[in-house]
Amino acid sequence: MSEQTHTAKARIEEATTAEVADELGLPSKKRNARRIVLGRHEWVGLPLLGVGPLHVKTDTGARSSSLHAENIELSEDGKRVSFVTRDHWGRAHHCEAAVFKKKIVRSSSGEATRRIFIESEAVIAGGFRWAMRISLASRSEMRCPMLLGREGMKGCFLIDPSREQLAGDLKDLVRVYPDAAHP
Repeated sequence: MSEQTHTAKARIEEATTAEVADELGLPSKKRNARRIVLGRHEWVGLPLLGVGPLHVKTDTGARSSSLHAENIELSEDGKRVSFVTRDHWGRAHHCEAAVFKKKIVRSSSGEATRRIFIESEAVIAGGFRWAMRISLASRSEMRCPMLLGREGMKGCFLIDPSREQLAGDLKDLVRVYPDAAHP
């Protein structure tokens, strides 16, 4: 039986899916789509909700993204939702949004709950903006008030779980989203 030696090679931070697929010997549908590399935690603002900064955990194991929400109230017709969320400094933000859908979501602990999903725009510290769907849930026991799941990252990002704040730090978010400045 012969012994094989594998040599690790350093990678460039930004690569097309085609380049990554070619390197790994995999097929790629979107041959020239560029992706932004994020770390396991990033700084995000939600401009349409007037919320930020939020320390976000990226989690490719979670299908949907979720935002910490308190005092969740549906309108009588069920088409709008109001809630309170908190930014990095604990400031309360009273938010209102259209309900995108209601769906049962199973948490990592296996608990199934019915959640309300909204659509919003997100901005990362580097200035990139994209639309995403977010479920509202109590994340008061979690370190990060927002979880960025794979549906919210699909088509835009690659994740390097060994690093943090690859898009930029808090001051970079304040530069592109001034509402995220310290009070």
